[in-house]
Amino acid sequence: MTKLKHQIEQAISYLQASNQTVALTGAGVSTPSGIPDFRSPTSGVWEQYDPAEVASIYAFHENPEGFYAWLRPLAKLILAAQPNPAHTALAQLEKYGPLEALITQNIDMLHHRAGSRSVFELHGHLRRATCMGCEEKFIAPKLLKAFVESGEIPRCKLCGEVLKPDVVLFGELLPLRLLKEAQMYAMTCDLMIVAGSSLEVAPAGDLPALAKQTGARLIIINHLPTHIDHQADLLISANVAEVLPQLADPFLPML
Repeated sequence: MTKLKHQIEQAISYLQASNQTVALTGAGVSTPSGIPDFRSPTSGVWEQYDPAEVASIYAFHENPEGFYAWLRPLAKLILAAQPNPAHTALAQLEKYGPLEALITQNIDMLHHRAGSRSVFELHGHLRRATCMGCEEKFIAPKLLKAFVESGEIPRCKLCGEVLKPDVVLFGELLPLRLLKEAQMYAMTCDLMIVAGSSLEVAPAGDLPALAKQTGARLIIINHLPTHIDHQADLLISANVAEVLPQLADPFLPML
């Protein structure tokens, strides 16, 4: 038996013994869908950009043109992306298995599109945008599509001010209610699966430690090391789009 096969069997046994599993996902879950992650040494987005200059709330206020110039190629990829087998497997584990909640750092909305229902998007999403002047809310996908095609920055139809996608930029606080719910799930689960996250951004990156403190098992599926690897009950260094479907398979109904 190969090491990976043994690890997958061990992970399945943890899932089968679980009453409440929580998943925490990061950018690595969406890289198989063609969306780059942020921190890989050679291909991560932050290898090419300084987040403080393009993706902080301060930079957005000072230079929204710079933010949108950075966002345009990423938005194009997100709009074209489709859920991959990792997204589908997590939706299946929610429908047929012990997965109670899915906490994600991703803004690409692919978990929802794959069928997941109990999703906590800690860093926001691209479904809506908010006017920085009058605070009116707008449906974002059509606006983003027009922006990607034209390069023209989205502006409020009511007052003309710049629209900001409902994503959490550096320097902004996470929505408190959402964070508290995610922390509650972390503290009450008996198994947490971390998939495709470097766990380098707090407070999302602190949730696995919170789960461990309250007695949960921890499975980490990620290519690169994380700061909490030493506390994991199981480390799987492999492609999440290959591993997660194998974890979901035993829970699927027989055809």
